[in-house]
Amino acid sequence: MKRSMARFDIVGQLGSLRRYARALTRDSADAEDLVHDALVRAYERRGTFRSGGNPRAWLLAIVHNIFIDRIRSRRSEAARIEQAGHLADQSVAASQDHSVRLSQVREAFLSLPEEQRSALHLVAIEGLSYAQAADVSGVPLGTLMSRIGRARAALREMEEGAPARGKNHLRIVGGES
Repeated sequence: MKRSMARFDIVGQLGSLRRYARALTRDSADAEDLVHDALVRAYERRGTFRSGGNPRAWLLAIVHNIFIDRIRSRRSEAARIEQAGHLADQSVAASQDHSVRLSQVREAFLSLPEEQRSALHLVAIEGLSYAQAADVSGVPLGTLMSRIGRARAALREMEEGAPARGKNHLRIVGGES
């Protein structure tokens, strides 16, 4: 542990952290959860604290960032729930063409290399930002973006009917002459 962190008085900062969290959340229980998560993140990322920096400002920034992340997550989740509700209201038995198409998309997605499939899943299906997905994957942002770009290019190539990795791609062909 760095010498500056050894003298870091976390207990002395709790009052400020709790007040700020309470102002953000307007709920005591949520504020306590927010402070707890901020302290865990601060401990995990203690190496990022700059020697000579202001520990209070650093901790308050962590509280703020976690709060913003939660808001974004809730909005994203609410949008997905609302979208699922609309889909459920409009649910109609899938046509055979639709079922075949879903099967093709699934097969194409599963044929991607694991790194590309994982990156695309985090962003396109889980709704994470590129930065969040890079953090989850433990790779630099540029690496994640490259993987997603390669995955999308491979899926486009499969969509256009080009053989992917030696496999024949099925296409739906109209039944009329």
